[in-house]
Amino acid sequence: MSGKVVVNRCMSLDGFIAGPGDSMDWGEGRALADFVDPGDFAAIAAATGAMLVGRRTWEVGDRMEAEEPGSVDYPFTGPMFLLSHRPLEPPNPGVTILSGDIGEAVATALAAAGDRDLEILGADVAGQCLQRGLVDEILVYVLPLLLGAGTPLSSSAVPKTALEPLSSTRSRDATILRFRVLARDS
Repeated sequence: MSGKVVVNRCMSLDGFIAGPGDSMDWGEGRALADFVDPGDFAAIAAATGAMLVGRRTWEVGDRMEAEEPGSVDYPFTGPMFLLSHRPLEPPNPGVTILSGDIGEAVATALAAAGDRDLEILGADVAGQCLQRGLVDEILVYVLPLLLGAGTPLSSSAVPKTALEPLSSTRSRDATILRFRVLARDS
């Protein structure tokens, strides 16, 4: 049995997954882990067998880590796949670069996840996966703030998609929403 393909997002109440300039400043120097109960955070990470990350998201994470070491705090240790047409400089032996067809990239990363979930990170990669009908679930951490501008949860390129609510959980200062993807308009 294989896991699910899960788009994982952190989002402000007004629908932004990053602020202007790809800022991941959620206020007062707080990282996502500061908003969510540590047990909930650990359980979601433990269900994740592999990650497929977009290049822009990867670069934002690198910038955050360089500016404030330890700020990229997700407790995940499985295979990492980066969807990109360019190699990393310097190379990272813990990361597999995938390019080409998004369906093939998802299949490769999902196989590496084994019976756990493949987590999709990045607005562009998630949008491509949703356009192709490759996503099983969407997980959103809704944070108690309004950003006013930035990168929206979904772009206009993503077709209308029906979702089934699976759960809504208060976790410390965040609300974790989980949806099953049912169908999309073609």
